[in-house]
Amino acid sequence: MAKQIVKPFDFWKETMDMMTRHGLLLCSVGADGKPNVMAIGWMTGGVIWGRPILCVYVRPSRYTYSRLEEVGEFTVNVLPPEFADAVNYCGTVSGLNRDKFSETGLKPSPAQKVRVPIIEQGVIHYECVVVHKNDVLPEFLAREIAESAYPQGNFHRIYFGEIVAVYADPEGVGRLLI
Repeated sequence: MAKQIVKPFDFWKETMDMMTRHGLLLCSVGADGKPNVMAIGWMTGGVIWGRPILCVYVRPSRYTYSRLEEVGEFTVNVLPPEFADAVNYCGTVSGLNRDKFSETGLKPSPAQKVRVPIIEQGVIHYECVVVHKNDVLPEFLAREIAESAYPQGNFHRIYFGEIVAVYADPEGVGRLLI
């Protein structure tokens, strides 16, 4: 079935379920036009400033960080469970010197409103434009979270992305909950 435009949080339950079960894939692109993909297991969403927003968390040590700093756009892609190994792989190697797309068989495809690709095999796609970014500051973070999530430091930068397009394959989304 063809992908259909949906409201920003129509498939939020399914998105969060897949994030906690397998992870999601965040795509970015640098000024050089080279796309990159990384797995994410942390993301929040809601309405901020009267706009639908996704907040994604990226460490400065990650290749994706430089991509987001150069081109303030990203996509978040929800893939079906059969791609769990590909998602995991995208979270274990760097796109700096690896082509994760060719190595996993994932196919980048043009997005509707941003320069960053979506992943063709995804069943839900969020296109976002960064409207704010903020660093996690250790002095304001609960000590037990800092100790468990950041034992070596390397605190995340939070990118607030305004959702400018969301589309999904309703049939494919139905298979996510199996």
